Amino acid sequence: MITKTSVAGAIAYAIWGFLHVQAAHAVYRVGVVLEPGMVQARVFQDSWNLLFFGGAAIALALTLNLRNSAWGYWINLGIISVADTGFILFVLLPGYAPIWPGILGPFFWVAGWAFTTHAYMRPAAAAPQVSDQLNAGGRRYPDLV
Repeated sequence: MITKTSVAGAIAYAIWGFLHVQAAHAVYRVGVVLEPGMVQARVFQDSWNLLFFGGAAIALALTLNLRNSAWGYWINLGIISVADTGFILFVLLPGYAPIWPGILGPFFWVAGWAFTTHAYMRPAAAAPQVSDQLNAGGRRYPDLV
């Protein structure tokens, strides 16, 4: 069921995905100028991983997270958490990337997590239940409930 918080979470995760697609392009440009060899190959592999982490996050956000799917909640949370934890530990904290704009990815990760968690934990509060609609006006339809 689509709720305001599931939409907000999907938007945050999609922004995270687009940031990583952009990062994939930037990393690819770094790899192009390197001498062919193992270092260039690993940089290209990093670019590939960023591209597919970002693409998967966007696809899941716009299909499953938008609809407040439990599968989408756990899959996107897992994918994005794995990707950003490594970035924070190995790139951001040691100072290899500046805090700004490096903090944007983790910010949208946490925002997406917070919004989708709120939506996931409170799905019934967002819309009336079918049984409420059937019982309107004091009539009871036990075979339909």
